Amino acid sequence: MGAVPGALEAVWATALGKSEGFSKLAPSAVFVAGLALGMAGLAIAMKELPLGTAYAVWVGIGATLTVVYAMITGAETVSVLEVLFLLMIVGGVVGIKSLHA
Repeated sequence: MGAVPGALEAVWATALGKSEGFSKLAPSAVFVAGLALGMAGLAIAMKELPLGTAYAVWVGIGATLTVVYAMITGAETVSVLEVLFLLMIVGGVVGIKSLHA
């Protein structure tokens, strides 16, 4: 557990950006649903993992997927250093999760 709620964080963060200050209905609805489901998933993950670990995994996955999506769609630039730093986040998430597996 942790990957799905983390992915939902990327969903709501991306939808928030596309909602244009909640002026667009569809992205605003996706934001609300993604946020609610992501928080529920985080709460479930916290039954098995300590708070700090669960939150770190959730945020790390969400942040990484959000940036990767933005890079794929051209909303953000891609550079070797950015990819390296994203890989460091993923490595940190895998490392901290493995301590509590």
